[in-house]
Amino acid sequence: MADEARVSMQLAVADIDITEAFYGGILEMPVKRALTSPGAPEHLIMEQDGWSLIFVEESAVIHAHPILEERFSIYPKGVGITLHFRVNDIEGISDALEDEGLEILYPLERKPYGAMELWCFDPDGYLVVLEQPVGSRQSAVGS
Repeated sequence: MADEARVSMQLAVADIDITEAFYGGILEMPVKRALTSPGAPEHLIMEQDGWSLIFVEESAVIHAHPILEERFSIYPKGVGITLHFRVNDIEGISDALEDEGLEILYPLERKPYGAMELWCFDPDGYLVVLEQPVGSRQSAVGS
């Protein structure tokens, strides 16, 4: 197949505005509101290098797929998923996370492999690992 491989992942979130503020605002990720067809749920999309991360409100997912409602009540969002991102200003992000009172699992730390790293939870409980190479201010999303 001549086409480039394409990966996308959809995550259910409680509130799309809060998700946009976290990923687009605090983490400074390239998140944008997607253009949707009439009747389609509003969603956010983050794309780079052959992958996309799509955020859709849980209520819209349940509306489209009612059979999933019971599973959403049984299994908390975020369990077993870790999202890794390379960021530019990890110290500023760390400060913003603390200012907003968001849960940090492992605070900012210099790692022996030449990176600053921080682990936190997004507003829906998805585990997010942020990394910035030491001495780097280059822009790169993903690992």
